Amino acid sequence: MSDLHECASGDRYAGITRRGLLGSAAALAAGAAAGNGTAQAAPAAQGQVPLLWRELTDSPYTHSQIPYVGRAGYRGGAERFPRRRPVFDVRASGARADGTTDSAPAINRAIVAAGRAGGGTVSIPSGTFRIDDAIRLGHSNVVLRGAGSGRTKLYATRSLTELIGAYGSRYGGDKSSWSWAGGLIWLAPEARWNSLVAAIRAKAWPFEGWTGNRRDEWRPLTDVAPARQGSWTVTVTDPAGLRPGMLVLLRLADDTGHTLLEHMAGGGPGPEAYYWDDKTKLTSYVPYEWPVRIARVHGRRVTLERPLPLDVRPEWNPQLTTHVPELTGSGVEGLTLEAVQTPQQPHLLDQGYNGVVLQCAYDCWVDDVTARHVDNGFGLVAASACTLRRTRVAGRGSHHPYFCREGSHDNLFEDFTVEERTTPAPANTQLHGINVEGLSSYNVWSRGDMRMGTFDSHRGMPFANVRTDITVHNNGRHGGDASAGPLFGARFTHWNIRVTNGRAGLMKIDALAPHSATVGIDEVREFDQIDVPDFTGDLHARLELYGNPGAVRPRNLYEAQRGLKAAAEDDERGI
Repeated sequence: MSDLHECASGDRYAGITRRGLLGSAAALAAGAAAGNGTAQAAPAAQGQVPLLWRELTDSPYTHSQIPYVGRAGYRGGAERFPRRRPVFDVRASGARADGTTDSAPAINRAIVAAGRAGGGTVSIPSGTFRIDDAIRLGHSNVVLRGAGSGRTKLYATRSLTELIGAYGSRYGGDKSSWSWAGGLIWLAPEARWNSLVAAIRAKAWPFEGWTGNRRDEWRPLTDVAPARQGSWTVTVTDPAGLRPGMLVLLRLADDTGHTLLEHMAGGGPGPEAYYWDDKTKLTSYVPYEWPVRIARVHGRRVTLERPLPLDVRPEWNPQLTTHVPELTGSGVEGLTLEAVQTPQQPHLLDQGYNGVVLQCAYDCWVDDVTARHVDNGFGLVAASACTLRRTRVAGRGSHHPYFCREGSHDNLFEDFTVEERTTPAPANTQLHGINVEGLSSYNVWSRGDMRMGTFDSHRGMPFANVRTDITVHNNGRHGGDASAGPLFGARFTHWNIRVTNGRAGLMKIDALAPHSATVGIDEVREFDQIDVPDFTGDLHARLELYGNPGAVRPRNLYEAQRGLKAAAEDDERGI
């Protein structure tokens, strides 16, 4: 838990100022050093406030090594998820908790009924419900709720290959895209899901994001004037089509000199010298598309619900645009998805016994859900502003326990667990861990217990992501094609990381990641997979409190940034 108090309002960080939060961190440090019981019993060396934290309190949105992630997750990091009415009991649609009756049709009928009602809760009571098909949440404001992950089980008997068909890669080869896409519980807008499945069955391997299978389902709303990363307000050419609460895409296209990609890498001689032209997989990810809700429109001034993730420059043709209809306000809670136990397949040939995936989803959530005996556990594909809380991957071992890809931004994974596998890994299989790739940015992994796996930065130059307050047995490996480009863009932060086996790979990143911060990590050494930096010259990376993760205050960077949020946002907006 955070060192900060919990307010009676339910927002444990309400009313905390930047000065007060920094004072609290300093007080904790002094208390720990004095041994006065402010912190748990610890050696005198504990309780230190890094210089980086002091800098961050002065410039929370524009720090050169640490990204601002204080608004990651559902509704900017809301502590509670809504209770949707009316309630649809799946037993009324024919579901049976006998472990043998196929209850997927009944569950899907109840979900459709809730969607047609404008929203609601689909209730699954205690027991084991067999499902021979995928469970599809395609309507906004619909919650699939079990009685708890220890009480309600969905027992899945078929893979996505069996249900939908083989899914090749749009980049060629004999890979199965079920190795990183699709779920047996699949949250995606109904029309988007239908178009994806039609393309897969036609073997027209699709793009998977916010602008359709061919990235052509969008139209411009307005041009955007130049602005700086961290700004909450932009000036637009034509505000006529904009309104508060509207979800838009900020679209930034690269130029022939790849200055957008250079900017994502932090700029300077290293990114300028990097050869981008043959990184065809990486360049296929641009334009960069960032979904964001509009908070206010005042003349041509538009205030956003989050600060800009990057500079907005005219050479990148910045626009606010439309997108495919989103899934919003939906969630999955209180259940275990257990797949029939099959051997893990060779690397990149997964059949699609996958857990829960959110795609083209915004402000959605997963809470108290376990995925067992799955190829891939929990996935975000072009999903933004979602929270995955109290999730667990268990059983025979997974390829990607968690993946975050195809331009997924501003998501929060907290209180997550990757259990040690229950069967030995078959030959030619691969274990990654908590994956991020494909220009995904401003995502947070907080309060994790990883008994296997690694911090899988999977190339495709993800940037501005945070891993904090995590214990990890670092025995996984990262992946990623050479054509996907760098492992890291700028402003990756690893803060209070406890490495139980002393392996450095992808944990201590000051020699790998440009403009990064490694703060409060155990002493580690290089063995097994060893990487070299993608960029030459000075990386402008920072390393503090190396060898003593217990010393760092605040302990959890995300929670501390939440504490900065109210005061700093009011300052920024002039409130």
